Amino acid sequence: MQTDAAILWEQGGDWKVETIELDPPKAGEVLVRIAASGMCHSDEHLRTGDLGGIYPIIGGHEGAGVVEEVGPGVEDLSPGDHVVFGFVPACGHCPSCARGHSNLCDVGALLMVGTQIDGTHRHHAANGADLGTMVCLGTFAKHTVVNQASCVKILDHYPLDKACLIGCGVTTGWGSSVYAAEVRPGDDVVIIGIGGIGASAVQGARLAGAERIFAIDPVPFKLEMARKFGATHTASSIDEALPLVNEVTWGKNADKVICTMGVGDGRLMETIMQLTAKGGRVVVTNIHPMAETDVTLSLTWLTLLEKQVVGTIFGSANIRYDIPHLLRLYDQGQLDLDGMVTQTYKLEDVNQGYADMLDGKNIRGVLQYE
Repeated sequence: MQTDAAILWEQGGDWKVETIELDPPKAGEVLVRIAASGMCHSDEHLRTGDLGGIYPIIGGHEGAGVVEEVGPGVEDLSPGDHVVFGFVPACGHCPSCARGHSNLCDVGALLMVGTQIDGTHRHHAANGADLGTMVCLGTFAKHTVVNQASCVKILDHYPLDKACLIGCGVTTGWGSSVYAAEVRPGDDVVIIGIGGIGASAVQGARLAGAERIFAIDPVPFKLEMARKFGATHTASSIDEALPLVNEVTWGKNADKVICTMGVGDGRLMETIMQLTAKGGRVVVTNIHPMAETDVTLSLTWLTLLEKQVVGTIFGSANIRYDIPHLLRLYDQGQLDLDGMVTQTYKLEDVNQGYADMLDGKNIRGVLQYE
């Protein structure tokens, strides 16, 4: 079949919306009509080269839609089912999945290769060129073919233009607080960067019972939104936050510091550690450029004061449990997905959406196809 997709032909270029040829699903795969896709910063990392990348490639990895066709061997999904994509497929069989850590599934080794899990392509440009897909998904398209391991069936009443956020940003941010940081009732928490992931980390810290939540971002609009999501204090920079956190916590500093900036900077780690209490934990959620190897950090913080630095992908969450779980929290009014979506766009406006993101105008922009 033919469908429309946003293609990145080269590093540093613009997204080009073109008509593509899409093959039918093979064994273990499904064809999905995508309703909406969140515009995550990770796709901008793909464009800039911070994440590397194989070109040409269809972007997008935060999507939700309706199954239209299933390939041989697919038993748990049927045409008409509503699904959210998990950007890390969960095979269910590898050592990580068997231990409950599906966010570290061995299939993740293929995420930046651009092919389907079997090493072949389903998406093709009008000139016949094979097209890769961002993390085996390619949600910047009106239809896609994906492996069933990437799909989580959800109840039909959830709005797909909100549910799509659960596939990456919301779960990553929420899990950064709840799972990776292990925020506990009464903790003081600092969150650096209030985009889609940072705003979700604020919500996760609030739901986990944090006493004080300090949001750091240079954009006043984002600090205003952070307060709506549960932040108790705000600052425009890490340097501005240092005396604030120290004063408010009576010199203890933050039990947990969660880094959710658009692009990480290793030179900031020493200052970030100064925000952290003895025995506290720094969670690095944001992407750092792959070529960055220099980090400014005194390791005596770790030895003498037992401070910790940990990383997380997908908020250390499990797509089979946490995607339905977070949607139930949305149903109950405990998780605000509606407020996360600050602007919607058509597929052909994808470049404008990312310009708005870089200008600090959005918590999360969403591409709507229906």
